[in-house]
Amino acid sequence: MKNNRNDESYLHILKYTSLFGIIQFLCIMLGIVKNKVVAVILGPMGVGMISLFNSTLNFVSNATNFGVATSGVKNISDAYTLDNYDYIEKQVLTVRLWCLFAGIFGSLFCILFCGYLDKITFSWGNHTFHFLCLSPVIFITSVTGGELAILKGLRKLSYLAKISLLNIIATIIICIIIYYYFKISGIVPCLLITAFIQMLFTVGYSYRVVPLKLHFNKERIASGTSMIKVGIAFVLSSIFATGADFFIRSYINNVASLAELGLYSAGYVIVMTYGGLIFAAMETDYYPRLSSITDSVKFCNTVNSQCEVSILLISPMLSFLILFIPVILPLLYSEAFQAVVPMVQIALIALYIRAVKLPVAYISLAKSNSLLFLCGEGFYSICIVLFSIIGYNYAKIVGIGWAIVVAGLLEYILLFTLNYKIYHYCISKNTIQYFSIHFLLGISVLWISLHLKGWIYWAIGCLCIILSTAFSIKILYCKTSIFQNIIKQFKKDRVSSVNHKVRNLNHRVTKHKL
Repeated sequence: MKNNRNDESYLHILKYTSLFGIIQFLCIMLGIVKNKVVAVILGPMGVGMISLFNSTLNFVSNATNFGVATSGVKNISDAYTLDNYDYIEKQVLTVRLWCLFAGIFGSLFCILFCGYLDKITFSWGNHTFHFLCLSPVIFITSVTGGELAILKGLRKLSYLAKISLLNIIATIIICIIIYYYFKISGIVPCLLITAFIQMLFTVGYSYRVVPLKLHFNKERIASGTSMIKVGIAFVLSSIFATGADFFIRSYINNVASLAELGLYSAGYVIVMTYGGLIFAAMETDYYPRLSSITDSVKFCNTVNSQCEVSILLISPMLSFLILFIPVILPLLYSEAFQAVVPMVQIALIALYIRAVKLPVAYISLAKSNSLLFLCGEGFYSICIVLFSIIGYNYAKIVGIGWAIVVAGLLEYILLFTLNYKIYHYCISKNTIQYFSIHFLLGISVLWISLHLKGWIYWAIGCLCIILSTAFSIKILYCKTSIFQNIIKQFKKDRVSSVNHKVRNLNHRVTKHKL
């Protein structure tokens, strides 16, 4: 029975990781077109300016959204598990009300402090009016985040996949048109329009599932206080994370140049976005599923299964990226960004650690332990800022790559220690084995990339990639009989989804008659 349960867990993880991995891959391929065009049209300076606006807006949004977009997922997921449509509607209404309040509050904050945001973000020019114009983005982001939380909690994964794809297609079209005609002057309008379009796509699908109903009554507002208490920890952790990112970008902008910041931004996007596409399924499927598990043994097995599958899936891709990034990066951006290649190669090693760290990090979220979650996020933020400054002073942009690796490793050690003591979580032998083999292969490819050239570089590097891929395929095949069972799992989940829709429809019809 234990093996059957483990196989089912593997199949579920593989199904949704592959689904969102494919969607993320398509989004990335389309995003490559956008980034290439933006890099060619605007250059490193334009890319750097976009990153400054985005990091500042993210900081304000995360500081003022009460954490509803994250804590709301658990509340709605719990309601979904009970299969009570009335209770689901109440939880959805609560999330929507608080996201509305958070959006208004965040926009007003941006309007009142736009001058201050300009001073701490830019060391040149006056961008106060730009931040004033961008204040609606905070409101739009809050509403979008709330509706995404609703879809995640209700496990509407196909809708989430469609939204991701539609968003990137719309963003590409809008960015190409605006930047082609208006160059740098089009940055602010482009950010506004793309945020609004993304909100329209999201609410369009969300309102199909749970129609919009807003009742401003004390009961609904008060019912969200428990969610806000947990969400405050998310707010503080987001302030730490976005604040750290904001500080690093501002530091580079002030001690170096906007062009250097553009290089860092491009490298960071490649590592965290392109390199981390496998992690997209965690927030979408893994977190709501983990939140609904109460049995401690099953809980621990689910975490370990996620760790194992994540490292098996992402490792061959990481080895490939480390070896081929000197060829890929000029295609993504332009030859002007070639200087960031060593940083990217080094920082990609951190994603091996991230593959086993993220499933453990979600334990505190699933258990609503805001203090533990805050502890891990705060510790990482301090480490990444400290090591980035030290690394940049000693090795410039390459030093930040090493900083990302060291900070990620230290955070994992802290998270594992705390979760072991509090929740008795133990890492499985399989996870240790799979991680060790793939990590050694990744380090080998990195060493080859930094020290070898010519045909021997490609020969040994490709051999390591083949070994990594073969090992992952062998383990996944032995664990799951993957090709036959994934088809069965898709059919099973499809039938379950249809049955759930029928029950909800019957409930609505009965309620309407009454």
